[in-house]
Amino acid sequence: MAKYLVLIYGDEREWAGMSDEVRQQLGAGHRDLVEAAGAAVLDTRELEPASVATTLRADASGKLTTTDGPFLKTKEAVGGYYLIEARDLDEVMGLASRLYEATAGHSGVEIRPVVERG
Repeated sequence: MAKYLVLIYGDEREWAGMSDEVRQQLGAGHRDLVEAAGAAVLDTRELEPASVATTLRADASGKLTTTDGPFLKTKEAVGGYYLIEARDLDEVMGLASRLYEATAGHSGVEIRPVVERG
């Protein structure tokens, strides 16, 4: 079994302005994924808005600097994640496709295999 990180991206303004009906659809997709995956969901969390993030980066001289918010200037930010154990990528794609964010025009879902060394 392999581990996959499912990153949920979206436009935070769109998320903040969702109607109750759309919020119910969003929640239903997450409940559906958790129910279908069961114990294969190793961890899942919603993240605070990107506006409260801190980015660490070295400047040209190698000195560590900090900036508020994400480093990239983009409308989409990571809003949450799932860590899922699965047989293969196809299984994870089937689970992640249940998420509202996978089909919403202002969101997206990225699936990345976790490197396990040992």
